[in-house]
Amino acid sequence: MALVHSALDLVGDTPLVDVSELSPNPGVRLLAKMESLNPAGSVKDRVARAMVAEAEADGTLRPGRRIVEPSSGNTGIALAMIARMRGYPITIVMPENVSAERRAMLEVFGADIVTTPGSEGSNGAVRRARALAMEHPEWVFLYQYANEANPRVHYDTTGPEIWRDAPDITHFVAGLGTSGTLMGVGTYLKERNPAVQVLAVEPPAGETVDGLRNLDDGFIPPIYDKWGGPELLDGRRIVRPAESIVWARRLTERGLFAGVSAGAAAAGAVKVAERIETGTIVFVVADGGWKYLSTGVFTDPVDAVVERAGDLIFF
Repeated sequence: MALVHSALDLVGDTPLVDVSELSPNPGVRLLAKMESLNPAGSVKDRVARAMVAEAEADGTLRPGRRIVEPSSGNTGIALAMIARMRGYPITIVMPENVSAERRAMLEVFGADIVTTPGSEGSNGAVRRARALAMEHPEWVFLYQYANEANPRVHYDTTGPEIWRDAPDITHFVAGLGTSGTLMGVGTYLKERNPAVQVLAVEPPAGETVDGLRNLDDGFIPPIYDKWGGPELLDGRRIVRPAESIVWARRLTERGLFAGVSAGAAAAGAVKVAERIETGTIVFVVADGGWKYLSTGVFTDPVDAVVERAGDLIFF
């Protein structure tokens, strides 16, 4: 076991776990990229660390300046962890109907929480955070949806890790949220092998899968367009809420306690595996299942959980 000098040194270099026993096709391997093993528990640790480091380097973020960021979950927790470590005050703007675990983790790291109406979803939190940033120009608004550090850190770290550990990769599958993981990793992999297929997992238009969004619902993250998303993606796989929950539970069969978006990514990977004869599919386990315990995702009837998701943001 290596000695590290900061929890931030634990961010990244996450393992791949072979879960091919879940593949519907014996000729197709399924590999899970375990981003849930980052210190604050999610893939957003990479993004938060990169955004803070870049803002410090260019002088935007200085001692005493407050960070403000909209988040319904993982980015806020990761930023709050780093802010606590580095001495920055931080305000996280989030919908009022997030799960109890998210609020609790933000409180653990000392974040100030501003809530917005649950009916407005994450877009309402974004609008409120923008308004606060305009009211307080002395605050630092990192804004992950448009921050170049988001896809860049995946290009610089996550992509190379996957290529190193699975050079035979044929398909990369990840959820479409801010699009940073897909854009950064996808760009890197295609530069190494243009034949690698990059596929986004998204819910049907008008439906909710925690942590994911459908581009047809109207909001397109700026980094998606800037990094050539329409040209980079080879396809989109639609995964319904119930499928995401079922596959989050299926992952526990292989000892992986993962969140709902990981279930969606696994479901998307399985859909790809059904359509090809041979290959190696890598999908992203964005966070761990412990953040979902209060929601009944792993214990209650699937239909009841899906219905509840209309009122409660799990991710």
